[in-house]
Amino acid sequence: MREYILEVAGDLFSRQGINSTSVDNIAAQAQVAKVTLYKYFKSKELLIIEHLRTQEEKLWQRLAEASRQESALAELEALVVGLLDIIGEKDFKGFASIKAGVEFPQPDHPVNQRSREFSRQLRSQFAELAEKAGIKQAEALALQLALVVEGAAITERSQQGSDFVGHAKSLVKTLINSAS
Repeated sequence: MREYILEVAGDLFSRQGINSTSVDNIAAQAQVAKVTLYKYFKSKELLIIEHLRTQEEKLWQRLAEASRQESALAELEALVVGLLDIIGEKDFKGFASIKAGVEFPQPDHPVNQRSREFSRQLRSQFAELAEKAGIKQAEALALQLALVVEGAAITERSQQGSDFVGHAKSLVKTLINSAS
């Protein structure tokens, strides 16, 4: 039941936005009483944070399978290109954590903090692989790659059908090649 409620809430969050989705909407769509929803999630905020955690976990698992390569440099490129491939998928609805950060812009809000943690984790993954590949400016490259990925996610979502992902992949290759 918990996973079902989480799935229904996640679908509503992605279609309507988090702030526009009420607990009443979630309970009605899931066909459960609000008391049942609150049995599994003590507040809407905790439901949102669990939704974000679940989405991030699914994303990292998917990328872990696709990005295993023979070298750290190849793995870095595969990871970033894998993220861009996901962004380019027809049913891509944006990264849940990034969208949530926009809806909750207050820096001390737990949802915003979770969103910022996602971005930090993304940069950290990039920096770790860049360091393993011997790139001297690993942190700078990680920030540049994160900007490309996050920017492509926002741009592709608002302007689907253009070749933003293709251009982003080209930019990623240029950034990685010039840094190595």
